Amino acid sequence: MPTMQLVFASRNPGKIKEIQDLLRPFDVQVLSAGELDVPAVEETGETFEENALLKAVAVSKASGLPAIADDSGLCVHALKDAPGVHTARFAEKCGGYSQAFDALLKEVANKDASAHFACVIAFAFPNGTTQTFSGRVDGTLVPPEGMDGFGFDPIFMPNGYNMTFAQMPADEKNKISHRGQAVAAFLEKFQDFIEK
Repeated sequence: MPTMQLVFASRNPGKIKEIQDLLRPFDVQVLSAGELDVPAVEETGETFEENALLKAVAVSKASGLPAIADDSGLCVHALKDAPGVHTARFAEKCGGYSQAFDALLKEVANKDASAHFACVIAFAFPNGTTQTFSGRVDGTLVPPEGMDGFGFDPIFMPNGYNMTFAQMPADEKNKISHRGQAVAAFLEKFQDFIEK
């Protein structure tokens, strides 16, 4: 069977690498939206699911290939689950992730520092068929530690662990992360998609 081509609707190198690693066991070539020069899709949804679907459907239609998209973010419980769907924009507004770490840690000082990462993966075919898969991991915000991972990984320590996502080997993080869970749910159905 020839390699299936699948477009990942992202230009984030960290996310692209994670998805390529997670799909490596399958006979799938994961292309990025950037590689195909597909225009960026504006994330106007109010939920992770709405944004993931917007991106997957638009990229699938533009490329003529099946597409997956994720929308994910950090939800800080003391801040009513903010920044949530605005996580990347929050980091940009702060001037970068280092400044965003400081801003969030200052916000939760002497408060509940619990948080969770949420992820929704949407899968879309050019004919409009879609399906979504979600994942969540709970943890605590801590001072930055570690050099691996990306985004808010250095300040997120998952429950039951004594290291941040940025300190974990990638394969260990992928087993428990919000994106890893969503991809695992997606992969359970993936064989059916390939056989169609």
